[in-house]
Formats: sequence, structure tokens, C-alpha cells
Amino acid sequence: MMLYWRKRKATSSARNKKFHEISNGAILEMDIMIPTHFKCPISLELMKDPVTLSTGITYDRESIEKWIESGHNTCPLTNQVIPTFDKIPNHSIRKMIQSWCVDNRSFGVERIPTPRIPVTPHDISEICKRITAATQRGDFKKCTELVEKIKDWGKESERNKKCIAENGVGCVLSVAFEFFAGLSMEKHADLLVEILSVIIWMFPLGTEGQSKLGSMISLRCMLWILRNGDLSAIQNAVIVLKELLSLDQNHASTLSEIEGVIQELVNLIKKPICPSATKASLMVIFHMLSPSSISEKIVSTFVELGLVSLIVEILVEGNKGISERALGVLDHICDSKEGREKAYENALIVPVLFQKILVSSDFSVSILWKLCKNDQRKKGGVVAEALELKIGAFQKLLILLQVSCGENTKEKVKEVLKMLNLHRVKDDCPDSSMELRYLKKSY
Repeated sequence: MMLYWRKRKATSSARNKKFHEISNGAILEMDIMIPTHFKCPISLELMKDPVTLSTGITYDRESIEKWIESGHNTCPLTNQVIPTFDKIPNHSIRKMIQSWCVDNRSFGVERIPTPRIPVTPHDISEICKRITAATQRGDFKKCTELVEKIKDWGKESERNKKCIAENGVGCVLSVAFEFFAGLSMEKHADLLVEILSVIIWMFPLGTEGQSKLGSMISLRCMLWILRNGDLSAIQNAVIVLKELLSLDQNHASTLSEIEGVIQELVNLIKKPICPSATKASLMVIFHMLSPSSISEKIVSTFVELGLVSLIVEILVEGNKGISERALGVLDHICDSKEGREKAYENALIVPVLFQKILVSSDFSVSILWKLCKNDQRKKGGVVAEALELKIGAFQKLLILLQVSCGENTKEKVKEVLKMLNLHRVKDDCPDSSMELRYLKKSY
């Protein structure tokens, strides 16, 4: 005989949990009542971590915290104004709930585990002081121990993570990262990798934290981890780089000065370890190629390492998230003559761009516009190719004019349509007299 306890989302009419007994192929229904005082008044679910407010009403911690965080200052059950938001653990109710679970274990009810006490801003302040002191002493073992404690706190709940991130831990860890990276990357590798594993959920960092984590010493250390770390460490390092560069474009300029970083980023795309690492790598490259930090040397290096063909391969099979980032990188590459020349050489570039044009219109149109506008090849180049491939170039571009894309994108669509119209052939459009009423015709 097997019994299953199936947990349903509680509604205002839900008064019990359903259990199914399977015996000789027959399904029998049994009702087990959950005592009312075991249910949270907000969620109507069995409480896992009962806490009592100053109004004397007990709620499940997660439910009442969401209520308070959404801006309410009254007790949900009594509607009284809450004078203090202190939440006192109700150990008596919790033990009664656990006993009830044990008594009904034969019905598949699992015992509610004893909840851990959530961290407080005071706890965070104290551990920050200890990390700072250990850093100043150069005591990497103590620092490692404290960072692991922070990591364990974060694993316990999202609430702990939020509390840690909001109370300056990111800045303290950034200082420690730069300090120990400057002493010896090899000797302190375990600590440095551990710091990156927790700092990824502490962004955005404060000004000092950004400065320390974005210093030449710290960036060189992250490059070292990209070369020498295991898969998890590499993933964390490139995600931290992505977050850092998204906060301040100056970090992209600093990063681009480090020898070998471009090669490692391209390697992460050439030999991907996971989708999140690939996305992060593309975003790091995107920031490095942005107009404010771009240089011909950087573009040239990326082109020489085969980035254009790698981007096209990603676009052929990539999902929307990765394709969006890949198109952004290709758009920046096509700002340069060398980048466009490499794109012209790839036979898949035009069909792929039109394949993605309705998915990521801004980047796809921008790339097409740059390629068409600067194409000096004979026989129409990109424009003629788009028409010869029978990929519905006219129709897709006309659709874009009728959807909510930006005005800048629409203007580029109109220019591309004009160039296509000059080279169109009768077979490309079902109706060669199609009215292009959206174009400002100058011919």
C-alpha cells in the first residue's frame, strides 16, 4: 500500500489536504484536516517558520515579510498599525506543527525542519569587520573561513542573500579580492575563487567596491582564473566581469589593455562551458567593442581570432537570449571596415540576419544597414544577395515598419528598402507593383 500527500495551493475555500490511497488498482480519497492555528493567515498553508508580530498574531515568516516589504504597515488579520516590525519566532507553535507532522507521517506528511535564524544587519556588520581585520593582517585562511560562512548564509534563503547584498559585503569582499590578488594569485587561488562565487549576487557594488574589483590587479586576477580555474570558477569570473563592465564603461577600457584577455573570451565562445558563461562572454565583448572604448586594434584582434564566423554559428542555432547578445557584438564589429570585410566573406551572413530580423530587429537592421550602405562590391553585393536568395527580404522589412520598433530602426529599414528596390527582380515579390507607402522616395 502506498500513500501520497499532495500539496495544493491554498484558496479561500481550501480546508484540507487530499491524500490518495492506491490499493488493488482502486483510488480512495481520504481527508486529513490541518488545524487552523497551524495555517498562516496570509497563505493558508502549513507554517514552516511561524513568527509572532507585536499585535500577537502568528504568521509564516516568508508570508509576513512579503507583506511588509510590499509597503503595508498594518497587521493583515487585525488591520492594526504595526508599531514595530520585530518578528519573534513562535517556538511553541513550530514544535506543535512538527509533532503533528510526525503523527501523520504514515500519510506521507514530511516533518517541517527546524528553521534557521535568518541573518540580521548586525550579523553582517560583524562579519564585515572580521573580514576587514583579517585582510589587513593578510590572514587568508581566516578570510576564506568567513567567506565560506557568508556563502552558507546565502544558501539558506533568498532573504539572507538580500540582507547580505544590502549591507556592504560586496565592497568588503572587493577590497579583500584586490589585496590577496596583489600578494599572490597562485597562493590565494582558493580564497579568490570563493570570493567570486559569492560576489556575483551582490551587484551593483558601491563606488569603492567597483573601483577595487575593476582595478588592473583584480582584472588580471580574473583573467588568470579564466586560464587556470575549473569550470565553475571560470563561469563565475566571466559573470563578474560582465556585471562589472555593465556598471562602468571605463572598466572595459582597462580590461582591453590586458594582454591575452581577448583570446580567452573568444575561447569561451569557441568552446562553451555553459549558456550563462557564453552569454556573459558575449556581453563582456560587447562592452569592450562599444563606441566609447573601441579601437581598431581591439576590433582587428577579435576579427583575426575568427569572432565573426563564431557569431554566425551562434546565430544559426542559438536561442533568442544568446542570439540577441551575439547580434549586439556583430553590430559593433560592423562599425569597422575590417569587421565588415570579414562579414562580407561569410555566405551565411545575409540569410541569418533576415532569419533573426523579426526576433531582434534593432541589431539585425543596424547590421544590414551598415553592410548595405558600405558595400562597394560589384553586382549589388549584399543587396543583390538578399534578393537572389528568395528569403522574403521585402516582406520582412515591411512588417517591421508596422510593428513597434524604434524610429531610428524604422529609418534604417526605409533606407535598406530603397536599396533593395533599386535591385529588385520581378520574382522577389508576388506583386512587383507593391506600394511602398512608408518610404520617402527620392527616385
